[in-house]
Amino acid sequence: MAPSNPLIFAHRGASFDYPEMSREAYLAAVEQGADGFETDLRLTKDHIIVCWHDATMKRVADCDLVIAESTFAEIQAAYPVLTLTELLEIALEHGKHLALETKHPVPTHGAIERELLKVLESYRARIDAAGIFVSIMSFSWFAIARLRRSDWNTVFLAVHRWFFIFNPGRSMGPGVTAIAKMRAGRSGNRKVFVWTANTSEEILLCREKSIDVMMTDRPAFARSILESA
Repeated sequence: MAPSNPLIFAHRGASFDYPEMSREAYLAAVEQGADGFETDLRLTKDHIIVCWHDATMKRVADCDLVIAESTFAEIQAAYPVLTLTELLEIALEHGKHLALETKHPVPTHGAIERELLKVLESYRARIDAAGIFVSIMSFSWFAIARLRRSDWNTVFLAVHRWFFIFNPGRSMGPGVTAIAKMRAGRSGNRKVFVWTANTSEEILLCREKSIDVMMTDRPAFARSILESA
């Protein structure tokens, strides 16, 4: 049986070409043929969910603000940070799937998952109507375990394959370096979400292993590699 191509999820948008998790990066991912978007989520001091990877704004915005200690207005004044709801609107408009990673450790512990579930529930009818699927991801075992009663797909992320022995999620999310020795196809009934495949060798490995979802900073490049394989 021939290997199947994975779905291509734009990791932080088309972040090879545009500032990560910016509106421009996600709109470019649409143009580059991504099947879905990946983003990182953090909670502001006033409980707004924003698309942001680091605990601080230093690396991307050259600003000393800490996301958890700052209001959304303070953050927005320093840098045009995208909110979860804005990303949802882009995904719904263009019919793109979503992989939403909650970041940990954070001082508010499980508040990010609770707030995320509230937002997703408010969008459920539109998500269903658009025919997109939404997955919640985290490197935190406790974060994924907190979501067991939710019916959204959950993805436990880990660097090493053996971490998945006690996988609390419905799906597994190994790093691309961990899949070389994996058997092709799903792990039981669990879908496999791989991060982050950016070279032709990594992209073709995901195809060889029949990975379900491949996250990449380079959606257009990934599409060209898969289509020429």
